[in-house]
Amino acid sequence: MKDSVFKLRVRRLKSKLGSELPDALWITRPENRRYLSGYTAEDPQMDESAGSLLIWKRGAVLITDTRYTIQAHKQARGFRIVTMKNGIINTILRILKRTNVESIGFEEDHLTYGLIRTFRRQLRSFPKKIKLKGVNNIVESFRIIKDSSEIGHIKKAIRIISSVLDEVIQSISPGMSEKEIARKIETLALDAGAEAMSFPPIVAGGPNGAMPHAVPTDRKIKTGEPVIIDAGVRVNGYCSDMTRTLFIGSPKREFKRIYALVRKAQIEGIKAIKEGVMSDEPDRVARNIIKKAGLGDRFNHTLGHGVGLAVHEGPRLGPGKGIMLKEGMVVTVEPGIYLPGRGGVRLEEMVLITKDGSKVLTPQIGIYDF
Repeated sequence: MKDSVFKLRVRRLKSKLGSELPDALWITRPENRRYLSGYTAEDPQMDESAGSLLIWKRGAVLITDTRYTIQAHKQARGFRIVTMKNGIINTILRILKRTNVESIGFEEDHLTYGLIRTFRRQLRSFPKKIKLKGVNNIVESFRIIKDSSEIGHIKKAIRIISSVLDEVIQSISPGMSEKEIARKIETLALDAGAEAMSFPPIVAGGPNGAMPHAVPTDRKIKTGEPVIIDAGVRVNGYCSDMTRTLFIGSPKREFKRIYALVRKAQIEGIKAIKEGVMSDEPDRVARNIIKKAGLGDRFNHTLGHGVGLAVHEGPRLGPGKGIMLKEGMVVTVEPGIYLPGRGGVRLEEMVLITKDGSKVLTPQIGIYDF
């Protein structure tokens, strides 16, 4: 029988243990846990009592509490399920007593200082000498390249949000509030089969659109002003992320010009995306177009980011140290221009990097030709 994708992922991780990595890894980030085990439960508390993974050369354990034990047995087929007793650290130490593990890596950008301090203190009285080492971006470095099944889930998430936005855009009229539009997006998305939103929808009309991550308010949409709508959904854990700027009625000449400039920067940024290119290059191309128009200081975020089990993950398309883009990466391209007190324009597509270049995955709905 063919091994499951989860077994293959764990096997790949195990091959690096003890050489490139510590002897064991303690995986606590929900997206990484799901990627390696297929286990979907989440607890939004910092201690993530829904579960964590302990993986070493000869073992793979999912540690959870009694609320999730049945679900863990059903979903994490390649893992031994251990129910916590006397807390997560005591449970880990009980497991490690029977192993030859001399070092354990933890995801240092996810756990609290207090928990790691307690872990280090308890290791001092542990009968075996075990080093605790902080690690970052281990599983994320696997997740950054999507396989065909992952791309399929992302495409389905895109189909749902694009159809929802198409319907919402056609239904918006002056007098509707930002909150009303956001609620409609969420209702339609869940009715269409999304398991959840990727993030709370952004709906920002007029001056509120000058805030890239504006929270919907009771403010009512007015004729002619720009309205930024940014939304995405999850399907089988995988996210979509899509932004459109629309106008109810005729926009002012200033915003027609800004919209055309953002669209040009987006198109040229997408053209710059291909395998072998450094991830900061598409941002440089798009940003230079906006800079030459004298509005460089009004584009105040990166060009884009990776999307997968997390709505924001690697690679980062932005200034600074980049990484090489590779086939199978899925990224957003979302330039924006924001004018305080007046409004903003942002357009966002999702793009798959292919061996021949790149492919825009999001349909071209709600796009103006100014």
